[in-house]
Amino acid sequence: MADKPVRDDKATAVAELTESFRASTATVLTEYRGLTVAQLKTLRRSLGRETTYAVAKNTLAKRAATDAGISGLDDLFSGPTALAFVSGDPVEAAKGIRDFAKAHPLLVIKGGVFEGRAISADEVRRLADLESREVLLAKLAGAMKGSLSKAASLFQAPLSKAARTVQALADKQSSGSAAEESGSAAE
Repeated sequence: MADKPVRDDKATAVAELTESFRASTATVLTEYRGLTVAQLKTLRRSLGRETTYAVAKNTLAKRAATDAGISGLDDLFSGPTALAFVSGDPVEAAKGIRDFAKAHPLLVIKGGVFEGRAISADEVRRLADLESREVLLAKLAGAMKGSLSKAASLFQAPLSKAARTVQALADKQSSGSAAEESGSAAE
């Protein structure tokens, strides 16, 4: 009978982890063996409000990932595992974890989940190497603005060319009329 509350707690923990897997845009799995509590606290702060960094038991996390419909993570659930559930920009969170791992080599990136599929540690690092969403959007806006100004000048070119042609014809006709008048006046 004493096992019943433990099982309820485990079921609750699995349900919470499953919901975290489903609600997050990305999840990064890390091994934190050897890091102090103060260092983990620093990592949590550096990840910001949009990322939750939690230590989880491997069996519970594995079951939650399976319940969330994510496969391919089973090999990553070995050793002390912590999960970074990202609800915001996954690039920023991956950069934060990568930078912290560079400063603290005891933090090992094992892999993760991005867009519902398992990714390797190298793919997490490549994700961290991307520019942030804001920078990419700014570049896109700049490219679109340049393209729009080119398009506007392209559309204006035939109109301005037509206006110059009409003006040249008008000038030619007025010079031709002036030449005829001077020829008639000379006679």
